[in-house]
Amino acid sequence: MFVRAYLRASTSEQDAQRAREQLRVFAAERGLSIAAWYAENESGAKLARPELFRLLGDAHPGDVLLVEQVDRLSRLGTADWERLKAELVARRVRVVALDLPTSWMMAAKSTDDFTGRMFEAINGMLLDMLAAVARKDYDDRRRRQAQGQAKAKAEGRYKGRPEDTARNQGIARLIEAGETWGAVQRATGCSRATIAKIVKRNHAI
Repeated sequence: MFVRAYLRASTSEQDAQRAREQLRVFAAERGLSIAAWYAENESGAKLARPELFRLLGDAHPGDVLLVEQVDRLSRLGTADWERLKAELVARRVRVVALDLPTSWMMAAKSTDDFTGRMFEAINGMLLDMLAAVARKDYDDRRRRQAQGQAKAKAEGRYKGRPEDTARNQGIARLIEAGETWGAVQRATGCSRATIAKIVKRNHAI
């Protein structure tokens, strides 16, 4: 069984590699080794994630996509979640998440066709449910954040997040030197959105 591990954190300030050892131990306890790692700092609420789609592009039918939690794979809205599921089905990639026992139980067991189809249906339903919960949690946190900012603005307390000017100047220099966006991300730990913002700002000057 070919296992591909996917690690994600939402911002450059968070550590996308945090769960690496946990996934390695999980696989080893089941007699598996992780053959490839894919990590990125991108929001789970957007579908366009380079490392996730590199994983899918590398995958072969029957491969396992291993994640710590379903929300590492998706905080997507309904339409984008359906698109991602369709991509997984088309490539015959099986999602295994540590917080979804039916996913790895199904991957580990050899069953007859009927039992396998029943297990797959149950697992798909639970995967949909956890993805929906992850999206609701994302929406709730965004709403609370917006409410807090609105209150702080009304009281004259909100100043926004200070810009990391030293890091952003370094990103601009790397881009000007001809480095690829991927190389800049690896060197600085920033998101593609941050690079895009800096490139757009510098082109406007």
